[in-house]
Amino acid sequence: MDDIPSNLKYTKNHVWIEDIGGNIFRIGITDFAQDELGDIVFFEPPEKDREYSQSDDCAVVESVKSTSDIYCPLTGIIVEINSQLEDRPELINSEPYSDGWLFTLKANDNLELDELIDADSYYNFIKED
Repeated sequence: MDDIPSNLKYTKNHVWIEDIGGNIFRIGITDFAQDELGDIVFFEPPEKDREYSQSDDCAVVESVKSTSDIYCPLTGIIVEINSQLEDRPELINSEPYSDGWLFTLKANDNLELDELIDADSYYNFIKED
């Protein structure tokens, strides 16, 4: 398994969150999650410009093994979808923390960030699993 980037925040649903400034956050699934899913063949993104609440299912990742809902880590409005994934969903497998990001959102409530866990806590969480 790749290193767990220390600059990101995580959820126990295996989603990572990167603060890219201006209250905008880039969202993806962790290396652990993509490895568990296997070869990803399709990504159904959230609806752009729509507001989702924290923990809403907002997107779907389909692999050769299963289909998995992606839960929104923060309440906010979807700003951008990673258009590369339309033709190349396998980027989620090969580059989960870079080119395989899923979407960005503008957060409504920064207090929700306090509910996320850091890299060390995420590492301990997946080791317990």
